[in-house]
Amino acid sequence: MNHDELMDLILEHYKHPKNRGPLENAGVVQKGGNPGCGDIITVYLDAGDDGVVRRLSFEGEGCMVSQAGTSIILEKAEGMTLSEIEAMDPGTVTEILGKRLVTTRPGCTHLGLNTLKLAARKLRSERDKIRAASDTNLS
Repeated sequence: MNHDELMDLILEHYKHPKNRGPLENAGVVQKGGNPGCGDIITVYLDAGDDGVVRRLSFEGEGCMVSQAGTSIILEKAEGMTLSEIEAMDPGTVTEILGKRLVTTRPGCTHLGLNTLKLAARKLRSERDKIRAASDTNLS
């Protein structure tokens, strides 16, 4: 993707973000932020018992890069499993947003991915605790 196409993609996701807004009855709500420049987001995530993401969304405020980047990452994560989300690495962001932008704005470009991964980890952990308690009660 050339620079102009990338800027069009970012602008499109900034003006018309995908999966934007609070999600009622989310399995987990995870806040994230970039204190250096004031970007904040909240990721809402819900997955089935099989770990496949059923619903996800975000809300927040900040620069175009952080908000559009979050929209793009969440769109990519639709239908993934919690394990697949947790396995996503920073290279995923670089593939989408390009090395130049990621290098110059790392906090902004990685905010969505980092917060989404925290949400997936938190949801998995909460479910593991519930299963462990249930297994203990069945013994």
